[in-house]
Amino acid sequence: MQKRIIIPEILDSLDPTDPRAIRSRWDLRWIDFYLGNSRWILHQLHQHPSAQIVEIGAGEGDLCRKIHSALPSPTTITGLDLIERPANLPQGIHWIAGDFFQTLMNMESDTCVGSLILHHFSESALRDLGVRLQSFRRLIFCEPLRSRLPLALSKLSSGLVSEVTRHDMPASIRAGFRPGELSALLGLDSRKWIIRESSDWRGTLRLVSLRR
Repeated sequence: MQKRIIIPEILDSLDPTDPRAIRSRWDLRWIDFYLGNSRWILHQLHQHPSAQIVEIGAGEGDLCRKIHSALPSPTTITGLDLIERPANLPQGIHWIAGDFFQTLMNMESDTCVGSLILHHFSESALRDLGVRLQSFRRLIFCEPLRSRLPLALSKLSSGLVSEVTRHDMPASIRAGFRPGELSALLGLDSRKWIIRESSDWRGTLRLVSLRR
C-alpha cells in the first residue's frame, strides 16, 4: 500500500447517543482487546513512570479509566476530546473538552498518549501537532499499520462488526502509517528524541519517543 488515503469515518459524524455509535464503540473495545493497544500503553507507562499523563482523543474515557486503575493514585490523568466529560468517569480523572490542538498548548504534563487517533489527520496537521508535542518528555502512540495483511484481516472480520465499523475499519488502515512515517510526520528529531517504533502483524504501529 502506497500513499495514505484519508476519508471521513462514519463514527466521527454520529451523535454519541446514536445506537449505531454505541454499537461501533463496542466494536472498538473488542478491536482494542484484539490488538492489545491499551495493554501495551499501560506496559509502557509502567516502564516509564510519569506523574502527569495526557490522553489526546480520549473519546469515552476507556483508556483514561484503565490508566487510573493501573497506576498509583498520585498520577494525574487528563483526557482531551471534543466531547464533554463522559458520564461516570472517576473523579480522579481530569477532562478538558475542546480541540486538543488548542488545549494542548496550555498543558503542563510529562507524557502524552493516544490510541487510534493520529491517523485522522493530514500531514500538515500532524506537523502542527508535532510542534505542540515538543513540551512533553514522553510520547506513546498506537496507530493503524497501513499494510495489506491488516486490511485483509479487516475484511475477514466484517461479519463480526457493525455496518459503521465495516466502513471505518478499512478506512482507518488506509489512513494509517508505514514504519518510519509517523515520527517523521510529527517532526521528531532523533538528536532530541530516542525513537522506538515497532509494528504488529495484527495491524498496529507503535511509537514510543523519549526526550534525550
